[in-house]
Amino acid sequence: MNEQINLKEKIGYGFGDFASSMFWKLFSMFLMIYYTDVVEISPASVGTMFLLTRLWDGLNDPIMGIISDRTRTSMGKFRPYLLWVAIPFGIIGVLTFSSPDLGPSGKLIYAYVTYTLMMMVYTAINVPYSSLMGVMTSDTKERTSLASFRFLGAYSGGIFMTATVPYLLDFFRNSGSDDAQSYQFTVAIYAFVAAFFFIMTFLWTKERVKPLDEKSSIKKDLKDLARNNQWFIMLGAGIAVLIFNSLRDGSIMYYFKYFVKDQTLTFFGDVQWDKLAGAYMTLWLVTNLLGVLLAKPLSAKFGKKTTFIGAMLVACFFSAVFYFVDPNAVSLIFGLNILIGLAAGIVLPLIWSMYADIADYSEWKTGRRATGLVFSSSSMSQKMGWTLGGAITGWLLAAYGFEANAEQTTESLKGIRLMISIYPAIGALLSALFLLMYKLTDSFMDGISIDLESRRKDQ
Repeated sequence: MNEQINLKEKIGYGFGDFASSMFWKLFSMFLMIYYTDVVEISPASVGTMFLLTRLWDGLNDPIMGIISDRTRTSMGKFRPYLLWVAIPFGIIGVLTFSSPDLGPSGKLIYAYVTYTLMMMVYTAINVPYSSLMGVMTSDTKERTSLASFRFLGAYSGGIFMTATVPYLLDFFRNSGSDDAQSYQFTVAIYAFVAAFFFIMTFLWTKERVKPLDEKSSIKKDLKDLARNNQWFIMLGAGIAVLIFNSLRDGSIMYYFKYFVKDQTLTFFGDVQWDKLAGAYMTLWLVTNLLGVLLAKPLSAKFGKKTTFIGAMLVACFFSAVFYFVDPNAVSLIFGLNILIGLAAGIVLPLIWSMYADIADYSEWKTGRRATGLVFSSSSMSQKMGWTLGGAITGWLLAAYGFEANAEQTTESLKGIRLMISIYPAIGALLSALFLLMYKLTDSFMDGISIDLESRRKDQ
């Protein structure tokens, strides 16, 4: 159970988040503006759709966790879903970014149906994928290493997507496609790549940790989870982090299209707003990736809890400063992006490593292991934070009087600026406050790991 994970397997595990992150970033950075400026659905309607479909999807996460916990195959309990769901994931991803001519009401209904299906297949592959880390090793430091490789994959996938989307869209537009077709063809490329990498994760990973022998009981698993106060703390912190991220992600395209606009830059000349936005998103993900690399050494020195709180306070401060930046101060916009991105990247592998610790803590307290259920809660926190962030983005655009493809008022520009600065800063601050109550320190978990290993050997 404490077997060292070799480099190939860690890379294979990272492939899974390379695949899902491409679509996660497509959804968080491009889907809102695709719906408002290409499909021409009102921002308030999109915000409400995000709320309703993602709330429904959030309920599916624990269900998928329960199902995967009870899956028994020769391939394992979590790995098979990477194989089974990879191709449906890609197909429905393309359908989500398709826009049939159905009229205003028909387009909204189509968006509801395809986006709901997309979130369901996302859950069906990502809950087992997340849970897989908990059964690849029981060593808490190896889990932090796996989580770091996971987020190396995640940010590599996101960087690949943000660096290429503007150019792929231009390529298809220049080939005679309209905006809607350009999005559809572009997403089809990412869908193929995602399916391939999910299958590679299935092929290159291995399940090792065997649960204690116990009678399976959904009721007991749910009751154990409800009594696990550390799970609630991480749920709240995870939701707050995703609100921070989703508000920033969802507002970037609007911020550059309507506030920064096209710029004439030293050394670069005339640069269109969409290329600036693409460069900003790519730099955001590159600095996130550097933050992921810093997570392990910082948490080894200061502990996961202290590192998490410090990083979120830094992100909070510089996000608040972002509100006061002039649209022509492009260097400062990108400079603050680097600082916020570094801080934001540090916390994400820590969250997943902490969920693995919470699964061990639950098993230590109850004698029953429900890895899939515990990790589904992490997916649920992502979905809830993303739900609230996405809904708030749409509602704020409507509340501040946003009009798609038009010159914005002073009030609507103020709303766009708040969405990329002050409101995310509040989310970062909330996540730090939640973590003040977290008690599963590294030394505490070392003791639990030794005790659990002893119990398993005695079976």
